[in-house]
Amino acid sequence: MFKILKAEQLNKDVTRMVIEAPEIAKRIKPGQFIMLRIDERGERVPLTMNDCDPEAGTVTIVFQAVGATTMRLATMHEGQYLQDFVGPLGNPTELDGVARACIIGGGLGTAIAYPQAKWLHEHGAQVDVITGFRTADLIMLQDEIEAVSKSQFVVTDDGSNGHRGLVTQVLAKQIEAGANYDLVVAIGPVIMMQKVSELTKPHGIKTWVSMNPLMIDGTGMCGVCRVKVGDQYLHACVDGPDFDGHLVDFADALRRGVQYREPEQYARDLAAHKLASEGRSCGGGKEIHEQQPLRRKAG
Repeated sequence: MFKILKAEQLNKDVTRMVIEAPEIAKRIKPGQFIMLRIDERGERVPLTMNDCDPEAGTVTIVFQAVGATTMRLATMHEGQYLQDFVGPLGNPTELDGVARACIIGGGLGTAIAYPQAKWLHEHGAQVDVITGFRTADLIMLQDEIEAVSKSQFVVTDDGSNGHRGLVTQVLAKQIEAGANYDLVVAIGPVIMMQKVSELTKPHGIKTWVSMNPLMIDGTGMCGVCRVKVGDQYLHACVDGPDFDGHLVDFADALRRGVQYREPEQYARDLAAHKLASEGRSCGGGKEIHEQQPLRRKAG
């Protein structure tokens, strides 16, 4: 069992948890992930590390309550326990030898991009960080990023933070201004990572993207997390989760990402209905209200 030492809301949708996991904390690196289960009947859920403290023996995860398990996870508190917390899994992001980097986070991807920026900063690299959110209310980790970056740029789709735009627009301006990046790391929505990769390719800038497809076991046995890279299919869990953005088939990734949208929505509705009936809150301390009786499409 793995104890939750701290749980806090970063915004209305996103929770940060610090988990007591000393053996994992000693070994996990930026880019790697863990696989957790809430209880012995729960599903396995992969979550990429947000931070770790080897001396304290802790691993920090950040997640959005968007699925049945993460909705339940968001109702848990300090002092409670997780059944399983397995890792480190996957490969660390290749960051050695980088002198100038741009780390890009889109939405929740900001939490996964932070450890890369932190590692590069601690190893003497100059790091620019660009993050993008739908609206100012969703912005997170600004103070943490400020501490590990040379320059931080935050944009929102609606301009509610005073800086309307896309992460690609900021990146383009930086490149045009002569930033001379050795590496760009993009983590977030698939379409955002695609646009970043298309922008950096003509400039010959090495670009890593973190792929987060459906995953079951996290050890390469199930084959669910396939990602088409060049002319071959690789597994995000054992070959990734980072891949060369100039080789990833993003169209295939987008298609596979919506393959199970209907059953996922049904599971979310069922979880919300159950949590509401128990009077439990999920995200931001708000109560989940009773919904209409659930109906699943035939077939």
